[in-house]
Amino acid sequence: MTMPQIFGNWLATTLMSLFFNAKFTDLGPFRAIKYNKLLALNMEDKTYGWTVEMQLKALKQKLSYTEVPVNYRNRIGVSKVSGTVKGAIFAGAKILGWIFKYSIKK
Repeated sequence: MTMPQIFGNWLATTLMSLFFNAKFTDLGPFRAIKYNKLLALNMEDKTYGWTVEMQLKALKQKLSYTEVPVNYRNRIGVSKVSGTVKGAIFAGAKILGWIFKYSIKK
C-alpha cells in the first residue's frame, strides 16, 4: 500500500473505533455476505465510500463479521485513486464523510 493508503486506512479504522467501538483493522474491499443481508444494508455509495459504508451499516444492524488478514503486494501499474493526489483526496473525503455522517446519526 502507498503511504496515503496506509495513513487513510489507519485514520478511518481509528475513527470507527472511537465513534462506534468498532474493531476493524482494515478497509479492504473484499466482502462475503449473504444476499438478503446485503439487501438489508440498503447500500447507497457507488464510488470510494462503499467499503466504509458497508462496515458502518453492518455495525448498526449488529451483523457479525470476521476480518481475515491479508498481505498486500505492490500494484502493477498506477492506481487512478491512490496513485494521484486528486484521487486520494477524493477517496479520503468520501470515506471520512461516511464516518462523520454515521457518527452524527448515532
